Amino acid sequence: MTPEQAQKYENFIKSHPKGHFMQSPGWARVKSFWQNEVITVEDENQEIKGSLSVLIRKIPFIPCTMMYSPRGPVCDPHDEDTMRQLLQKARLLAKKHKSYALKFDPDIEIEDTEFKKMVEKLGCKVSGGIKPYEGIQPRFVFRLYINNRTPEEVMASFHPKTRYNIRLAQKRGVEIKIGTREDLEDYHKLAVETGIRDKFIIRSQAYYESVYDNLGPEHVRIFMAYYEGRPIAGTVAILYGNKCWYLYGASSNEHRNLMPNYLLQWEMIKLTIESGCEIYDFRGITGDLREDNPLYGLYKFKKGFNGKYTEFVGMVDYVFNPFMYIFVENGIDVFREARRQWYIFKNLLKNQGEKETAPDPASE
Repeated sequence: MTPEQAQKYENFIKSHPKGHFMQSPGWARVKSFWQNEVITVEDENQEIKGSLSVLIRKIPFIPCTMMYSPRGPVCDPHDEDTMRQLLQKARLLAKKHKSYALKFDPDIEIEDTEFKKMVEKLGCKVSGGIKPYEGIQPRFVFRLYINNRTPEEVMASFHPKTRYNIRLAQKRGVEIKIGTREDLEDYHKLAVETGIRDKFIIRSQAYYESVYDNLGPEHVRIFMAYYEGRPIAGTVAILYGNKCWYLYGASSNEHRNLMPNYLLQWEMIKLTIESGCEIYDFRGITGDLREDNPLYGLYKFKKGFNGKYTEFVGMVDYVFNPFMYIFVENGIDVFREARRQWYIFKNLLKNQGEKETAPDPASE
């Protein structure tokens, strides 16, 4: 893709209602261990009307690859001709890369049955289920629609307890600052603490630096919460097109009673309003809303901001090799869980090692 073509493509992604930062060239650079190919369909005026940014990765020990398009495609979700052309080009790409399937989890809500019928008609398989984070990207999210409201009007729509906790954090001296790349070191320490506590995959500091470098300060905002000069929580937000996403969050085990996470969310929502975005996306929540679900607390926290509980249509598979599809799919869940446990164990050992080698303040 020439620089001119890349710019034309990015302009399309940014301006389209279904545009998403995960379809951007910058996100493809973040995922540098995948190969990236971009498929586009143009109209009679050579203007892009549909696109699919595809990440391609070799399957270990097997002579084939998987193609994945996060939150793709970007197009009119009911334009069958454009969708057909995108899938036809994906099939040609699959031959080139020996891919067994194309997976994509579009920004399409479950209520859009017309889209589901269309892709099934075109030969795709749509997955269901209510796992906590269905698919590669979360299937269930909260979205706050700004609808041209002022910050005061948006705040007034929150649950009273949420408003109380935001003001409590302010009253007790929690300060929020927008950080720079250098603050990612402090953010990563909080992320490790959070990952060990909540049993999440812990990414390296280099990963967060890659997000910042490849999407750039134009799109990435690092919010850090401080109490008495010490960082106690942080978030990473992405501004892209008409949306702002709460991408990552982390917090210390200490001072959680100061409610820094409520104040962080409010600052990101204010950024959304000030930037003229239409949607603030809280990202993943559970699809299992029983109160005994360990993830119910996260749902309740985000629900307090009065967003829309949103279920996407789910993972869409366009299969090129049915035999290999069955073989590989049965092993993916096992691999993901093993990887998650390994990341937690590795960082737990590292964290413990740092504590044991740290100087004892009482001995100084």
